[in-house]
Amino acid sequence: MPESSLPPSRTARGFTLLELLVVMVIIGLLAGFVAPRYFAQVGKSQVKAARAQLDALDKALEQFRLDAGRLPTTEEGLATLNTAPPNLTGWGGPYLKKAVPNDPWGHPYVYAAPGTHDNDFDLSSLGKDGRPGGTGEDADVTNW
Repeated sequence: MPESSLPPSRTARGFTLLELLVVMVIIGLLAGFVAPRYFAQVGKSQVKAARAQLDALDKALEQFRLDAGRLPTTEEGLATLNTAPPNLTGWGGPYLKKAVPNDPWGHPYVYAAPGTHDNDFDLSSLGKDGRPGGTGEDADVTNW
């Protein structure tokens, strides 16, 4: 007998509710194992991005120093990398293609000149929590 002449109940077969539930449980278990590892990698990549941004800002500040003969003061801040401070000769900026970015967690970078950690300047991100100190993703990312 050809398939087209069979009753509809024999040609239109689907999945049972039990089969669908088993598949959903398996997908849930896989997500439970994969998601924590994935989100741990996201946190690590944000720390790496903060380090890369600190390195770029460090280089821009050094270029500022070469052109102007000094570093920006703490009061002038990182804004001097894009906008010349008044009464400063030798400013050759802008030293960044875009405005000074916030860190990967949305907080502004902390700049201080002179530095207190055996550096001419201190540059840091306060981490995910936005407060000094911390561990893991909350730890500060610094140039010292």
